[in-house]
Amino acid sequence: MDLQVVRQVAELGDWISDGDVVVLSGAGLSTDSGIPDYRGPSGSARRSTPMTYQTFTRDPIARRRYWARSHLGWRTIGEARPNDGHRAVASLQEAGAVRGIITQNVDGLHQAAGARDVVELHGNLARIVCLDCGDLTPREAMAARLDEANPGFAGVATAINADGDVELDDAELDGFAVVDCAACGGMLKPDVVYFGETVPPERVSRSFGLVAGARTLLVLGSSLTVMSGRRFVLRAAKDGIRVAIVNRGVTRGEPYADLVVDAPLGIVLPHLASTVATVSS
Repeated sequence: MDLQVVRQVAELGDWISDGDVVVLSGAGLSTDSGIPDYRGPSGSARRSTPMTYQTFTRDPIARRRYWARSHLGWRTIGEARPNDGHRAVASLQEAGAVRGIITQNVDGLHQAAGARDVVELHGNLARIVCLDCGDLTPREAMAARLDEANPGFAGVATAINADGDVELDDAELDGFAVVDCAACGGMLKPDVVYFGETVPPERVSRSFGLVAGARTLLVLGSSLTVMSGRRFVLRAAKDGIRVAIVNRGVTRGEPYADLVVDAPLGIVLPHLASTVATVSS
């Protein structure tokens, strides 16, 4: 880290040591786990348009295409493991410095690292929901059913996106079979928020409640391009709550931030966790 970053990280360490930190995390936190982000340095160039809720529910061909691509993508997302950044956030929570975690990610890696009571704004790819009866099932069970229904499917993904969707040649989709809800025969969907859907109001309300009680809002690995995450930065700035951002590259939250650290999260966060642990001991 250069001298400026060292000074910024030291200041951020003081803020975190004050306690009452709320973390808002984005895809950049999971890149060290092998999951590319959307727009940062490791982001894959998405050639296809992200799936919308309206298209998924109304177009059987698009739904079949999505499930084939997502089935391949799950092999990467499902095998991903927490990295040093996730573990550092969990450590800061365990130490009492972090009072809440809001994530835009759908990979479940915060919880896998030991974090508790994480608000998953956009849901979790590890769950499957029936849009008819509301039944929730584990993604592993869905993957097994899709494998059974498609014994000859051997598609090869050319790129994977942070939402678990992959790039796949349409020619490889021939004959792919989608399965329905085992309980009622209804339409199944990953329990995540698609484009065209709104984040459930209770998650938004809970997140705003966490921000309202914070001394510092710490944004990790998010470009804050979409309003679902940026609105919490806007609220914090409006209410006079300190906003700190650690991210590689430019973010749309910079005009509202009191401190911006452009450095690798896998280096900065373990250092902060170690510093806070030393101060509290």
